[in-house]
Amino acid sequence: MEQSARSIPGAQAIARAAHLLRLVTASGAHGASLQELARTADLTRSTAHRLLSALKAEGLVDRDDESTRWMPGPELYLMGTIAAARYDVTAQARDIVRSLAVKTEESAFFSVRRADETVCLLREEGSFPIRSFVLSEGVRFPLGVASAGLAILSFLPDHDVDAYLDRHPELESSWGRPHSAQPLRTRILETKERGYAINPGLIVEGSWGIGAAVFDRHGRPEWALSLTGVEFRFGPDRMAHLGRTLLAHAHQLSSRIGGARH
Repeated sequence: MEQSARSIPGAQAIARAAHLLRLVTASGAHGASLQELARTADLTRSTAHRLLSALKAEGLVDRDDESTRWMPGPELYLMGTIAAARYDVTAQARDIVRSLAVKTEESAFFSVRRADETVCLLREEGSFPIRSFVLSEGVRFPLGVASAGLAILSFLPDHDVDAYLDRHPELESSWGRPHSAQPLRTRILETKERGYAINPGLIVEGSWGIGAAVFDRHGRPEWALSLTGVEFRFGPDRMAHLGRTLLAHAHQLSSRIGGARH
């Protein structure tokens, strides 16, 4: 058996540094302040600064001289180009995301599952002038929170869902009562029956989203397509049309990814 993470020398420091690195990349082009990063990572400012400085020395993060905000470093780009050859499917998804935005006039997204989170990889603006800015490239949400993550969570095996909810009792305190175990289980059942997930303004009031899982060739929900927009654009009559369009695009992308990986 492999050693537990706790028994590996230096594992805690690596885990903390990796968490900070994910927070920096999630902050996007504007970066994040030391105070923000320390608070979110639940670290003291001195510990966060020490770890960030070590990451900066390796080129994994950078620090803007004027704003003093921390941003992704150049080494991440080099690593990413190599890793993309194995993991990146955005090239296969880009035209489908664009088609989804054009046909619905809403902002369309492609997200990937990464452990217990989803990470947005692509955003395509719709033509409707009022937009939601909850999601953009690099933004992470726990599974079950945004519509993309709820769509993925809903189509995982039941035992994986149970294990996920057991691991994350903090979802309710972090994201509100609709994200406690029982309401989430209800929304999971509704998503399975409907085929796509609905987020009725649970992250930002008035900003709605719908998401559909994208499956690999083994039938695992590893990605999701989603749409976001203002509430009045997601009424019952139009929702059915949006859902059908979303599912059709998700099926097309699942077939494309599955075929490319045989």
